[in-house]
Amino acid sequence: MSVTTATELHWSKNRREPSWLVKFFDNKAVLVVACLLPALGLLGVFLTYPLGLGIYLAFTDSTIGRKGIWVGLENFEYLFTDPIFWNAVFFSVFYTGIATIGKFGLGLWLALLMNQHMPFKSLIRAIILLPWIVPTVLSAIAFWWIYDPQFSIISYIFVDVLGWRTTNINFIGSEWPARFSLIVANVWRGIPFVAISLLAGLQTISPSLYEAALLDGASAWQRFRFITFPMLLPILAIVMTFSIIFTFTDFQLVYAITRGGPVNSTHLLATLAFQRGIPGGQLGEGAAIAVSMIPFLVFATLFSYFALARRKWQQGEGND
Repeated sequence: MSVTTATELHWSKNRREPSWLVKFFDNKAVLVVACLLPALGLLGVFLTYPLGLGIYLAFTDSTIGRKGIWVGLENFEYLFTDPIFWNAVFFSVFYTGIATIGKFGLGLWLALLMNQHMPFKSLIRAIILLPWIVPTVLSAIAFWWIYDPQFSIISYIFVDVLGWRTTNINFIGSEWPARFSLIVANVWRGIPFVAISLLAGLQTISPSLYEAALLDGASAWQRFRFITFPMLLPILAIVMTFSIIFTFTDFQLVYAITRGGPVNSTHLLATLAFQRGIPGGQLGEGAAIAVSMIPFLVFATLFSYFALARRKWQQGEGND
């Protein structure tokens, strides 16, 4: 009798069927879209729309205060006959190539040095980061003072202190000295980014590889060639890609020091696009110069992709 009573009294509350709203937000695809939507919105407003507008303006004759009409390839046809544009293309490639080589040579040397056991290692790393931390405009103003034809500290040392010269050095008053002066400033500013990035890559290499190489009698150069460089190559490719992009699109450093002078000899494509588009008022022409930078940036990205694809063996895969 007690068993029957217990069975009759046993009951459970029926679980309510989830509403359509709960089912909707439990859907994985909906959650993915909801999480990505804010980021996609920001990218659309601050990246996609300006990029699309810039490409559209490149095919119009728009000026400041006037919408302009569609002119097709007219802006590009004019640029192909403009010697100042081709001078900017040459200097952009030259500036990027020389500065990237300098930054990677010195940056790799600093990374290898900081990877060794030394006193005050943390302090040295912090000091090396200073050029990268300082705002670009402040760095440019400092170099503008260093390169000043009248008040340059370098000229003061060479003329008044050491007596090696009788006149001040004209760093930014003529074509090639101004170009190399800008490259030196860019290398000084970019070394910390390369050095710290490569140092992070060096610290991921297992010390057991170096110990095995030492037991086999490998020299320092052989350890670098057959262990350090191959293991560091994926990071080298990524850092080099970012360095090329940052250098090729440099604007603040060049514009603050030389404004593209003397006689338009130090214009990069970015500074020339700004000069033609904003102070010059030719928005269509400036946009066309900016759009002409895209093939170079695509090449830098593809370089990184193919360089990484060739190192699949490090992830346990075969090379294609």
